[in-house]
Amino acid sequence: MLIAGLVLVSLNLRPALSSVSPVLAWIQASLGLSATAAGLLTTLPVLCLGVFAPLAPRLAARLGSERTIFVVLLVLAAGTALRAVLGPTGLFLGALLAGASIGVIGVLLPSLIKRDFPRHIGTMMGVYTMALCLGAAIAAGATVPLMDALDGSWRGALAAWAVLAVAAAALWWPQVRGQTGAAPMPPGAPLWRDRLAWAVTLYMGLQSALAYCVFGWLPPILIERGVAPLQAGLVVSVSVLVQLVTAFTGPWIAMRLGADQRPTLLLMLGLALVGWLGCVAGPLEGLWLWAVLQGLGQGGQFSVALLLIVLRSPDAPTAARLSGMSQGVGYTLASLGPLALGLSHDLLGDWSAAGPLFTVVTLAAAAAGWFAAQNRLIEAR
Repeated sequence: MLIAGLVLVSLNLRPALSSVSPVLAWIQASLGLSATAAGLLTTLPVLCLGVFAPLAPRLAARLGSERTIFVVLLVLAAGTALRAVLGPTGLFLGALLAGASIGVIGVLLPSLIKRDFPRHIGTMMGVYTMALCLGAAIAAGATVPLMDALDGSWRGALAAWAVLAVAAAALWWPQVRGQTGAAPMPPGAPLWRDRLAWAVTLYMGLQSALAYCVFGWLPPILIERGVAPLQAGLVVSVSVLVQLVTAFTGPWIAMRLGADQRPTLLLMLGLALVGWLGCVAGPLEGLWLWAVLQGLGQGGQFSVALLLIVLRSPDAPTAARLSGMSQGVGYTLASLGPLALGLSHDLLGDWSAAGPLFTVVTLAAAAAGWFAAQNRLIEAR
């Protein structure tokens, strides 16, 4: 039941994000949003992932991790459903609530995995990342068909994903009933002065910025290149779906190659970059190949980022603190990626900056990852 609950909870950590971009053109047309405002819509949830991540330890200390996840799942369902009402206000407020909820849950799940599956960390981190990517893929591919089934209502299509959060809360309820008491996050000194912690944090943030550029802007880029909206959504869905392969195998490959995760990390970054450049500037005849390459790289670099949180930590308390720091600071940094891409479109009038911007961020992620993936441990304090 714990594994099933973890999987279904993980499935909810991306639909609120990846369901927006396939219908973004209809949202802009319906509400009159500029590209910058649309960029803010895709950026706001990612920013909330970082801003609200530090709240997770405090909530867990007061309510316990299991109860916190249950309550926040209900908030996620409410935020997701809110996007169907109140016009632009409901859309942006719902994005804020959804992003905040995902930020809190995302910090707590890795610490639960380290606590409850200490001998199977690689496998369970792979399962967690795979479920997370599957949720993103399903939402990216099914939102447009949902809209069509709901008589063209993008509001209903976005709000429908609240059902998945309610289902996760129901399946997670036995963990709440079995919780014997609050499980406060272990105390410890902040990691702000640790260079290795900052390397892990920067890598998490930069690779996440790449991912949210894909989630937020790849469909509009493809549509502007002449790809049909439904096909553009399916391309992103395929890209996210193939992430399942490296999301699960990435941690296994990284650990099989030894204590140094740098070769795996650089391979995944390279695949993602080649795939993105192909999608935004390469021949459309190879679009599906570019999507597959991008997805394989993106899934692998994200799963390695989560694995580094555990591997660079000497114990569970340090892992909890590093998780909060890397996701809090990292996702705040990641929010700048889709925002910068939207601003570049407004300034230049096209997507010509999409390739160079993605390349620069990839190189920065490689530099941070080169240091973060060495066989070293953060000093527990």
